[in-house]
Amino acid sequence: MQTEKLIVGGTPLSLIESESSGLKIFAKLEWLNPWGSIKDRIAYRMIMEAERTGMLSRGEKIILEPTSGNTGIGLAGVCRALGYKIEVIVPEKISKETKDALKHMGVHVIETADDLCPRVGPGTDQSINLAKAMVQSNPRRKSMGLEEYFMPNQYENEANFLAHYESTGPEVWSQTSGEVTHFICGVGTGGTITGVGTYLKERNPNVKVIGVTPKDKGHRLQGLRNFDVSEKPQVLVRRENVVDEWIRVSDKDAFDAVKTFYVKHRVLVGPSSGAVIYAALQLASRGEQGTAVVVFADSGERYRSLYADVGIL
Repeated sequence: MQTEKLIVGGTPLSLIESESSGLKIFAKLEWLNPWGSIKDRIAYRMIMEAERTGMLSRGEKIILEPTSGNTGIGLAGVCRALGYKIEVIVPEKISKETKDALKHMGVHVIETADDLCPRVGPGTDQSINLAKAMVQSNPRRKSMGLEEYFMPNQYENEANFLAHYESTGPEVWSQTSGEVTHFICGVGTGGTITGVGTYLKERNPNVKVIGVTPKDKGHRLQGLRNFDVSEKPQVLVRRENVVDEWIRVSDKDAFDAVKTFYVKHRVLVGPSSGAVIYAALQLASRGEQGTAVVVFADSGERYRSLYADVGIL
């Protein structure tokens, strides 16, 4: 497949709550990306940027990335299309469906005994540190005639921010005809909230950017980070001031929102989508008015075993 044939982004908005409360809520349906999540955007951008700058050439290196799932799946799709081999390092607590999807796509999956919200700082996160150690073995691998590793590193890579600043943000602005007043986003690496938030505030400084994080330390909201137990990724730290407010959501509140949404709309969304629904409704209940956009990062199909465990299915 040629690079220009890969179409990532351009996902639609869907109205999920009317303006009877004063806040009209739209969802950005990111599961309609080619490999099923918002992370397809950064997977494609990181690989393209690495090729553009000469850090990566096809057939010469193996892509290696620590991930809680969606970035790994997105990278697997891009790598399969462009001819790269890929290995990912994941926390053992991610969903069975995510692991199965990665393996089905031909990815070599390495599991670490890490919690779902791993730290990002030096010496604290097993998945990231293992990936970095494997990259550091490149000189030895080269001397043995083996392919070297290339780690995009979504937690530090500026292409993560740019993917959303140059695509997701302009889409939200255009699709709301510039009427967006609130942008509500779950936070993991920080690329989506800083990229979209920066773009929107450049168009209208009054847009409120709301970050959503887990309340529970041992949370099960895959892809989101509790910063009480996890250091903030550099992608977030660089532009954290774009975030106007943080809302912390418990597993129960997020899962209840997933279940309520499923009963009402017959659409199964991911755990982070439940968290942003809950956050948006909290804003509506306190009298916020305008047009809010929330990010539905992925579908609930990747979490059926988790949802069965917590009583949603």
